[in-house]
Amino acid sequence: FYTGKNICAPMVRISTLATRLVAHEYGAHLVYSEELVDKRFAHCTRVVNKELNSIDFIDAKGMLMFRTIPEEKERVVFQVGTSSAALALQCAELVANDVAAIDVNMGCPKHFSTAGGMGARLLDQPELVRDILTTLRRNLPTETHVTCKIRLLETEQKTAELAKIIESCGVSAFAVHGRYVPQRPREPAHWNLI
Repeated sequence: FYTGKNICAPMVRISTLATRLVAHEYGAHLVYSEELVDKRFAHCTRVVNKELNSIDFIDAKGMLMFRTIPEEKERVVFQVGTSSAALALQCAELVANDVAAIDVNMGCPKHFSTAGGMGARLLDQPELVRDILTTLRRNLPTETHVTCKIRLLETEQKTAELAKIIESCGVSAFAVHGRYVPQRPREPAHWNLI
């Protein structure tokens, strides 16, 4: 799924439709949405916006959570923040017909993500990781790719063990952020460990 592709990674408050379209123009084959939290996204309504020729996902308060366009379908990856297989599936089923893939964020170290048991909190919960990914793969159409993003664990062995669990779930691919959970973007990535 990732082989030979230029990919624009997910970025909080940046990976909106406008940024994704610019990334496409500059050669990105795949672009990610920002992480969208399952508890809120699960209650969205899918709306076809005829004025903008877009597909909008509006939350219970009437706020736009995610916007895409039909031309982006084969190139956009929807990233969900979750700690629940059932909620992840509810979100994925809502958006699956409008995106190329569903990505589970298992690498975000930010408090907004980890406080809800999402993001990097999943790294030390292999059975929950297995439950979320196998639930998605088992229930989504085969043409909808399932992926995830992780970070490096404390040891290479632990990272490899988690990678094997993820691979056994039938995912199309997974990405490894080359930093440990406590590390921030200003610190160099460990490219040699990927």
